[in-house]
Amino acid sequence: MIFYFSINVSFHEFQRYYQGHVDKVEVHDSQGRKLWINGRHFRQFLTRSGVQGDFKLELTDKGELVSLQKI
Repeated sequence: MIFYFSINVSFHEFQRYYQGHVDKVEVHDSQGRKLWINGRHFRQFLTRSGVQGDFKLELTDKGELVSLQKI
């Protein structure tokens, strides 16, 4: 399964995920479906501005992460 979504989380907001206060990031894909993604998967995309941009999420049929790419 492949999902496309945009995210805009400031560095300050993302600290809650980094510090373990919150573990899931809620996003809505391009078709309006709500997705919950573990915040640790976004760490590689974190900048001083936070996490922003368009992403492609690929999951197995069982809902396991295959890849998360910034596009």
